[in-house]
Order: sequence, then C-alpha cells, then structure tokens
Amino acid sequence: QVQLVESGGGLAQAGDSLRLSCAASERTFSPYSVGWFRQAPGNERERVAAISWGSGLRTYYGDSVKGRFTISRDNAKNVVDLQMNSLKPEDTAVYYCAASRPWVWGVKDDEYVYWGQGTQVTVSS
Repeated sequence: QVQLVESGGGLAQAGDSLRLSCAASERTFSPYSVGWFRQAPGNERERVAAISWGSGLRTYYGDSVKGRFTISRDNAKNVVDLQMNSLKPEDTAVYYCAASRPWVWGVKDDEYVYWGQGTQVTVSS
C-alpha cells in the first residue's frame, strides 16, 4: 500500500505561484506513475497533470493548465512536484496526488489507485 502526502497548498493571489509536493512512503517511488487531480465544490474531479513511472519521460497536462503548471519528479527523494504559475481564481480546489500501480502509465483516471488526503489551494482575484 503506497501512502501519499501532499503539501504546499495555501492562499495565493491571481498571478502568483505555488508549488505542491507529493511525498511517498515507498522506499522507491520510481515504478509509479503519478497524477495530480483537483476538485472544486460542485465540480467533477479533474486530472490536471501526470508523469510517467521511471524517469518521467511522459507527461500529461489538462487543457486548463497547459503552459502554466509543470509536473516533475525526483525519485531519489521520492517526491513528485507540481509547480503552478500564473494562478487564476478558477484554480481554487482541493488538489490530490495519486499513484498508479507499478509500471502503468496512467492514461485513464481509474488507473490511479493510491490517493493522498489532498491539500487546499485558494486563489483570490
């Protein structure tokens, strides 16, 4: 069972930057693809970014965050980060990181089976 802990959320103003981190309990995080998801009240959960297992050669970004968010991983530290720039009020949500089963590129949302508790991001205008 992989345990994930998110950190780095908080309050920001429009145009600001925040960096979220997802730390894993596993001794090695590299076999797991990792995605960042968000959910705002009344909205469906949305996958905003993902990075493939291993060295993270493959990445995915949702249309709403392309060009503003960057996902990266540091397998030596067992963390996956989400750098969020040019924040907008519509980025306000609870952000979750999730990991796939080993050696799976999480193309589908249901391939992410291990979830963190989430961290709140609030962006004011």
